[in-house]
Amino acid sequence: MKKFKVASIPGDGIGKEVVPAATDVLKAVSELHGGLSFEFTEFPYSCEYYLEHGVMMPEEGLERLKDFDSIFLGAVGNIKLVPDHISLWGLLIKLRREFEQEINIRPAKVLQGIRSPLVNPKDFDLIVVRENSEGEYSEVGGRIFREEDEIAIQNNIFSRRGTERAMRYAFELSSKRGKHVTSATKSNGIVHSMPFWDEVFKDVSKEYPDIQTDSQHIDALAAFFVTHPDKFDVIVASNLFGDILTDIGAAIMGSVGIAPAANINVNGKYPSMFEPVHGSAPDIIGKGIANPIGQIWTAKMMLDHIGEEEIGTLLLDVVESVTSDGIITPDIGGKHTTKEVTEELISRLKART
Repeated sequence: MKKFKVASIPGDGIGKEVVPAATDVLKAVSELHGGLSFEFTEFPYSCEYYLEHGVMMPEEGLERLKDFDSIFLGAVGNIKLVPDHISLWGLLIKLRREFEQEINIRPAKVLQGIRSPLVNPKDFDLIVVRENSEGEYSEVGGRIFREEDEIAIQNNIFSRRGTERAMRYAFELSSKRGKHVTSATKSNGIVHSMPFWDEVFKDVSKEYPDIQTDSQHIDALAAFFVTHPDKFDVIVASNLFGDILTDIGAAIMGSVGIAPAANINVNGKYPSMFEPVHGSAPDIIGKGIANPIGQIWTAKMMLDHIGEEEIGTLLLDVVESVTSDGIITPDIGGKHTTKEVTEELISRLKART
């Protein structure tokens, strides 16, 4: 039997509601799949933890987490309690950087039963591969002078190693899908880093002669996500561009509440981390109506990552059967609770196996 140790961090807000829901789904999956089991250990790291201890996680937090197979994260942030730059850099980004989770992947596709805001979405099914460790989100820079003379400098850092790694991951992923990779660039306006990005993309593409490629400027690409999302397979993008495109991807699906994400450690030294795109949604905490689909789809990505792609595909198929029958939460036009959606999904999983 394959046993996987998972560090569960519900975090803030509705994370404490959707992580238990998705955990129940994963437990049901393991019960139905005789050769698979999960051992969950929950950690309280969150904004509430910060208010009590003065840090988002303890000094030994990384040491406690590093030996798990995966990290299952809910949501981070509550601006009413802790400023975002403290909560994110103290937990989410700290985990991404310290555990060398250098690739972020986020799929976007039409789910039956969930209405896309697009008039004709044409069953798009795409994945954005985002470089997750450097680029525009580097920590290099600073501020000098004061008042009217104040200057802020933010340096973008693009290494060939990091850029090639993201691009190769995108090509390998596309080889199992539609065999087409699009590069997000802006070399007509950003004169150093983006021409470098284009050169590396051209070099890496030579290693994959069977995969078609194209390169799109980020402004046009953002528009095409809205007008022709069905034209894309895998898109590879820098940290900032990938961040923007994936939010558009969530929007055209119909709700940020259903969008999943994975932060991948490619060298095997540390655990990868799986988290939905949605935030902590403080306006609906405790109402029992948080959408669990984003967290459950994130669980599907975790199954794929550990090599259980067949059951991961089954899980997403069952999710879509539930949504197509209108068993959805109020944020996407339904009337069902978090518990009702989760229980129906588990019931259908049992019926399918």
